[in-house]
Amino acid sequence: MLELEELDRRKYLRQITLPGFGEEAQRKLKNASALVARAGGLGGPVALYLAAAGIGRLVILHGGNLTWTNLNRQILQAQDWVGKPRADKIRESILRLNHDIDLTVVPEDPDDRNLDTWAPTVDILCDCPPTYEERFAMNRASLRHRKPMVEAGMSDMEGILTVFVPGQTACLECLCPEVPPEWSGSKFPVLGAVSGALGCLAAIEAIKVLTGFGEPLTGELLTMDTLRHTYRKLKLPRDPHCRACSGIG
Repeated sequence: MLELEELDRRKYLRQITLPGFGEEAQRKLKNASALVARAGGLGGPVALYLAAAGIGRLVILHGGNLTWTNLNRQILQAQDWVGKPRADKIRESILRLNHDIDLTVVPEDPDDRNLDTWAPTVDILCDCPPTYEERFAMNRASLRHRKPMVEAGMSDMEGILTVFVPGQTACLECLCPEVPPEWSGSKFPVLGAVSGALGCLAAIEAIKVLTGFGEPLTGELLTMDTLRHTYRKLKLPRDPHCRACSGIG
């Protein structure tokens, strides 16, 4: 296990001094790894705050070139980068903040093939894509490789957040066995700040799971309506007949 160095203690002092966190949690974070799919309006803040917190290793899956319509929410990008590969700017932006982490940015969107390559190499998955096809691929990878997964999704002014643990909690298909009508494409309306707020909460959940700090949302679903600022936390039971996870104990 890698030990904290003096620079680590200086960089992460403000979170090391959190009651109940301390150097032990920071050491766990330094030795931890996460996969973020993808690093757009939602996954970008997840990746950025995991890097800022001092995670040891980060793998990001994100393909395609930057478009003008991405810029209201994809804070790792830049206006002068329109038309260029988003993966390159993601890497540049994260390393500008913290060049001490081990960072891999794969210029591909998540699918069964690349997830079978990368999911086994990390401790936790963070599910943030704009399509349910990609989310179902992430769910399959989580179950297949027995990796906990932070699930964060939003549309319009609303969002959901939970933590799935294979064999212990519900999975994505327990919650949503079919693609919701409002998610039939990746063109749903979005206020960028809503993506950012939910991404920050998702990063907190990942840090809690990786370090044992606090109480993650395992077995619970947080729903948020930022238009009215109403928030609810609901129990999320497993579906005993779920086609994806019912056979996993």
